[in-house]
Amino acid sequence: MRKRLKKIAAVMSLMTMGLSLFGCGDKKDDTESTEKAKTEDVSASENVTTEGGNGGASGQDTLDLEAMSSTEFAVYLGNGYNLGNTMEATDSTRPGDFINNPVSYFETLWGQPETTQEMLDDMKAAGLDTVRIPVAWHNVMDFTNGNYTIREDYLARVKEIIDYAYNAGLYVVVNDHWDSGWWGLFGSADEKNREAAMEQYISMWEQLSEYYKDYDYRLIFEGGNEEIGDRLNDIDATWNKDGGKLSKDECYQKANEINQTFVDTVRKSGGNNAKRFLLIPGYGTDITQTLDSRWHMPTDTVEGKLLLSVHYYTPWNYCGSSGSSTWGTKKNYEEMNSLMEKLSVYPEKGYGVIIGECGVLPTSGGEMKPNWLLWYKNFFANCDIYGYVPLLWDTGNMLKKDTHKWIDDGVKEFLIENSYEKQKDKSYEEIKAAAEKVMAEGLEAAPETFDTSHLIAGDGKAIGWIMWTSEDWSISYSVGDTYDPDAATFGIKATDVEVTGEGTYTISLDFTGTEPGASNSSAFSAIGISNGEVLFPGYIIVIKEILINGEPYNIRGRNYTSSDDGLCTRSNLYNAWVKEVPSEARTQGGGTTGCSPTLIDVSTLGNVSTVEITFEYLPGEQGISTNDANSKN
Repeated sequence: MRKRLKKIAAVMSLMTMGLSLFGCGDKKDDTESTEKAKTEDVSASENVTTEGGNGGASGQDTLDLEAMSSTEFAVYLGNGYNLGNTMEATDSTRPGDFINNPVSYFETLWGQPETTQEMLDDMKAAGLDTVRIPVAWHNVMDFTNGNYTIREDYLARVKEIIDYAYNAGLYVVVNDHWDSGWWGLFGSADEKNREAAMEQYISMWEQLSEYYKDYDYRLIFEGGNEEIGDRLNDIDATWNKDGGKLSKDECYQKANEINQTFVDTVRKSGGNNAKRFLLIPGYGTDITQTLDSRWHMPTDTVEGKLLLSVHYYTPWNYCGSSGSSTWGTKKNYEEMNSLMEKLSVYPEKGYGVIIGECGVLPTSGGEMKPNWLLWYKNFFANCDIYGYVPLLWDTGNMLKKDTHKWIDDGVKEFLIENSYEKQKDKSYEEIKAAAEKVMAEGLEAAPETFDTSHLIAGDGKAIGWIMWTSEDWSISYSVGDTYDPDAATFGIKATDVEVTGEGTYTISLDFTGTEPGASNSSAFSAIGISNGEVLFPGYIIVIKEILINGEPYNIRGRNYTSSDDGLCTRSNLYNAWVKEVPSEARTQGGGTTGCSPTLIDVSTLGNVSTVEITFEYLPGEQGISTNDANSKN
């Protein structure tokens, strides 16, 4: 264990002094630097104990974590897992006497079983080294009435789960997650609401810092989640309809302010918090936006104890939804490798990097997606090269927590093979060489495009429909590039059409028969045509009219046509995950000036009882230039 730590930690330390060992420099220089580092006494010394209380983790060596930098610490964090849809489960409407429900009510609200010691043991047995516990602290906080006190039994339950993790020999990350969308109060039009948002954020972390301050350095605090970015403008919460008022620049400023407040609040609480490792969410946890010059890491009173958190589900329609049917083209590999390389500027600056959520989520039918192993191999290889810590996102789909079974034995085998335990005795040079080999072989074997002719879905017809998910995710219809009318909230009436070629078509959704009777705005929506790319290659979708609740709706900008999987033709209505119009986008007449993936203004959309779209399906042309394609409203 010490052998690999010393070698990698030394490499990381040297990297922070400007020696770009991860780059394409002279191999002889790299070797000489590493050989010199082998003789240096870095990080953990033998037979030292961990500072702080709450017991030792079973089977875990005692380490002087206090003396480590975050890049050195990252080595021990290995690979990890999220305890998803559990302690962060909540309801944005907070019905009735919501905050006075028992803790078990919240923990099981999104269909998960109550967490047990055996579940955390399962994670360790699968080669995982770290567990992230997302939490919704506002579940039991009467913050709408200015009371920011977190209930004692809720704090105690999270403590119990932390102890389960320690007993299993796992490192632990605890954060404040989506949490009913309260973060949108930072974007309120009312300055008093913005001030109250910061006041409750400070109060929350004062309480958490005090309650968990005696835990040793194996416990990591994370200041937030994806919300510290564009989602400071969210209007998810029923009490926050005046949100969405921050400009992009103001979102960046507020994100930096929140992160600095988090660090300052935890540090001043003293105890082990004075030197605890703190995980800082990047801007929206998005790699590209975190690399923007408007975002920066906060300052700290102690050196080398900050880590950066970003998430990786690229491409989303393959990783996170049932859209793209597969992954593995040269373009897919190059996209991943490029983003991972760009992110390496942070370890070069001395910040460990935790990819707090990542992975290829199973299909709605409970199966691993085609080529999932190719994605994982290339992704973990990148993590090995740059020293990133991947924490898989799971909501009981990959690890069936109640039955203690993995969805696929191959997933468990892969995690074990890539665990810290398996790699601890290898030198960094050995790990890097193996990772580079995996990446090179994957890229070389990758096709330019997939032959999708054999993938024609269903009965081989092209079906046009509206993909839709409500803002609170309680209402949805066939989201993803695979047309599935059975993947729908009960009560939805859909009018889908067979597309037979050039012509005008009308599709619609009626939500009045659902339990809430309407969709609360939209978190995602798009027009889809199944099999369109195969049956009608190059065709475009031209929106002629959208009716919301029977009234004409004026979209913001022009729609464009694209495809994520080479099979389904799509035109986004509201897709916040797409940051730029793709260069391969198709429009009538060519060119993509004024096009946008967010044509609908969800901040003002409100409740949607019905949506009807009329569009033309026509032969089209590809966007004419990359610069033009990147322009948006």
